[in-house]
Amino acid sequence: MGYTPARPLLHFARSVLLRHGWTVQELWWQLPDEFRAFEPKDRTAWVERQVAEAVDAERGACRLLVGKSLASFACGVAADRGLAAAWLTPVLTSEPVARALARAEAPTLLVGGGADKLWDRRTAESTGHEVLEVPAADHGLELPDDPLGSIDVLRQVTSRLDRFVASLATRE
Repeated sequence: MGYTPARPLLHFARSVLLRHGWTVQELWWQLPDEFRAFEPKDRTAWVERQVAEAVDAERGACRLLVGKSLASFACGVAADRGLAAAWLTPVLTSEPVARALARAEAPTLLVGGGADKLWDRRTAESTGHEVLEVPAADHGLELPDDPLGSIDVLRQVTSRLDRFVASLATRE
């Protein structure tokens, strides 16, 4: 299960962060075999625990979370700790994710696809955070049967993330 840090969205997110002088700690999920059978609250707790441990281990003074899909179950960690975050295809159909985003006060970027069943534009916009919706993009932020169009989407998302990360430096 999952979209690893080696896949394009997270690979280029890493490049953006490095270009702006951030150190990067990648999380490669080792999901328990029974993860799919977990209750929603247990999934959230598992993801939050993984992310909280990674944040606690980070030595940098400034922290930013960048995550895709499953990682958005850690929105509560970002909200509780006042961490800026960029969430790519957050699971906005999950009530805990939506509630955590609504209470997050640090700068946050939400990126989703109009054809993604786990994305809800109204929920995203109701949070008051920066939102980029890519019409017709699926949960992988790709356009079905259109590889060249998907490359354009990757460029658009990477460019928006680059501007977001650059804006964090001006807020310090």
